[in-house]
Amino acid sequence: MNIAIYGAGGFGKETACLIKRINANGGDWNLIGFFDDTKQAGTPVSSYGTVLGGMDALLQINEPLAVAIAINDNKAVRRIRESITNDHISFPNLIDPSLFYVDKQTVTMGEGNVIQNDCMISCDVTIGSFNLINDHVVIGHDNTIGDFNGLMPGAHLSGGITIGNSNLLGVASVVLQGMTIGNGVTLAANSVLMTTPRDNCTYLGVPAKKFDF
Repeated sequence: MNIAIYGAGGFGKETACLIKRINANGGDWNLIGFFDDTKQAGTPVSSYGTVLGGMDALLQINEPLAVAIAINDNKAVRRIRESITNDHISFPNLIDPSLFYVDKQTVTMGEGNVIQNDCMISCDVTIGSFNLINDHVVIGHDNTIGDFNGLMPGAHLSGGITIGNSNLLGVASVVLQGMTIGNGVTLAANSVLMTTPRDNCTYLGVPAKKFDF
């Protein structure tokens, strides 16, 4: 099936590499190019393809097309998804073949998730939609993750964690067992979350504390 990537930046290129890895392991995606509102149509995206246009061009597609939204900004991902009203567009989960499941049969997942290389998902895990899960992320047992979250490289989630929507967990951040994260929380790189955070706030440090800009 034809697939395009929304976002022609670095994460878009990495997602093109992910599609190549999936195809090398039995997948059958045909990457036709990229959509991006900040670049002109015809702009090359490294060796992976060219920009086909922006949102207006995507909304005019009149045949089935899978789209991966590959932008490391969860607010932008939500905005783009809400703008795509074309019924011909679908949003597959793109999962690197290296993903290790402790028990795949107990893992459920929505749509539009992008999971990069060398991640681990344990048992009894529920993942919503349009989450960007970067490389070497560990998701422990009995975790529930909502929609539009960004898990940066090396983030580690212990067991029994509940995460809402539109949160950003920074590079090599850690969330200890049993924590509940609501919505709009940013956990800075290398921070360890040990207490319940307030919505729409940033937490930094070991242990992570609320940071006021």
